[in-house]
Amino acid sequence: MENNTNKTNKKGSLTSKVILIGIIVILVAICFLSKDVNTKLKEVMKMFASGDFTVVRQFVESYGVYAAAVSFFLMIFQSVVAPLPAFLITFANANLFGWIMGAILSWTSAMAGAALCFYIARILGRDVVEKLTSKTGLKQIDDFFEKHGRMSILIARLLPFISFDIVSYAAGLTSMSFGSFFIATGIGQLPATIIYSYVGGMLTGGAKMLVMGLLLLFALSALIVLIRQIYFEKQKKAK
Repeated sequence: MENNTNKTNKKGSLTSKVILIGIIVILVAICFLSKDVNTKLKEVMKMFASGDFTVVRQFVESYGVYAAAVSFFLMIFQSVVAPLPAFLITFANANLFGWIMGAILSWTSAMAGAALCFYIARILGRDVVEKLTSKTGLKQIDDFFEKHGRMSILIARLLPFISFDIVSYAAGLTSMSFGSFFIATGIGQLPATIIYSYVGGMLTGGAKMLVMGLLLLFALSALIVLIRQIYFEKQKKAK
């Protein structure tokens, strides 16, 4: 009975891998063969490289009634093609749709992106993930997971200087359940999404110093959370 179960699991895993690889091959082929798609992809990459949320906002807004859908897929795209600056989309969403609706859109699309990264890693394995991210970055997250144990995902999501996407990929390479990963991600990324969205809703061309100040404040508070966690872990080991 156990052998049959193992065979079924292996067969299901192989089927999932074949399907996912097939989808990736089709998407890559479309990018290379379609001049319009290729041009649009270059525009998106240039947009992220600009580091200017107003460029992202204008791009999303240009799609009119489909703007929210375009923003949703942009967030998923940046998740898979790690590491691209997701906060630019969060700022743009808040500025375009209002901070509450923008926060909801950013949070749900980031969750979808995190789930996709998790399953890409789980199905295709470490070699593929290293090509999508970086070997060094993945090793750093592995060490982080080893150091902080079952609280790793929640802590990592609270720290803005740890790559959201590489954490999602790295989690998929572990034995943790998707449910645990998804819940910790949802809770952990909520504070950052709310703060970025609130700030993004107020942004104008001359508000860069305000943004930097708030981001530094958030980074400092997140660092305090991390130090506190490390302190309590050491106290438990000492006992």
